Amino acid sequence: MAAADDGLCYVGSPDAPFDETETWCKKHYPGCTLERDDERMAAYGRQLRDYLGGKLTWFDVPLSVRGTPFQQSVWEALKRIPHGQTCSYSDIALQIGKPSAVRAVGTAIGANPVLIVVPCHRVVGKNGSLTGFRGGMKAKEQLLRLEGVL
Repeated sequence: MAAADDGLCYVGSPDAPFDETETWCKKHYPGCTLERDDERMAAYGRQLRDYLGGKLTWFDVPLSVRGTPFQQSVWEALKRIPHGQTCSYSDIALQIGKPSAVRAVGTAIGANPVLIVVPCHRVVGKNGSLTGFRGGMKAKEQLLRLEGVL
């Protein structure tokens, strides 16, 4: 995980090396210096652990996610998908008022920098099939099982 001054900005893929986080931060926050600050990251880590432990269904940590206005609208729609439910890419496109932008919605979902916290794992194919996830399909399946979807 990584946070900017105003909130959580990145959650990496499960079991990914630190290099993934470092590469992402250098690309999206040029010139930044990564500093380990366990105390500052404690609230983020606690909520993530509570979610993964089945004790939390909604995150209330501040976020600092950078993206285009379109990406921001998609990520906001993702945050409205209730715990234990899924929706399709088409559903998200309709929610943001861009029904023909299904592929662009998929691209924006793939660019979600805060996995789990902004629940892109809750988006499935129109027929209910599991589709791509930056964290890997095994992780997506595990998250949906945790939420009682599978």
